[in-house]
Amino acid sequence: MRVGGRLSASRWIDLASLVVAAAGHHPNLGPEQRQIMALLGARGALSVAEIAAHLELPPSVAKILTADLMDLGCLAAPAPHNAPATDVLKEVLRGLRNLVV
Repeated sequence: MRVGGRLSASRWIDLASLVVAAAGHHPNLGPEQRQIMALLGARGALSVAEIAAHLELPPSVAKILTADLMDLGCLAAPAPHNAPATDVLKEVLRGLRNLVV
């Protein structure tokens, strides 16, 4: 079985999360994990949803396998280059709270 009967990933990971292959040799991976590593090696950063689509895996299985590879240090999630400033997020939150009240 691809995920050993597990129903959830070891960490929170979204289908839109981007991941990249980490440098180094990663022995003892299962067949689906090797497919993910080969896919990322050929294409660069992909979302978990794209991995699921390319490998024809159910999204939940792709999330579990991706989280496993992150736990092993095989994958990394790059930080966004244009993340909004904390001040902007606080202002948005304040505005949303004002709409509700």
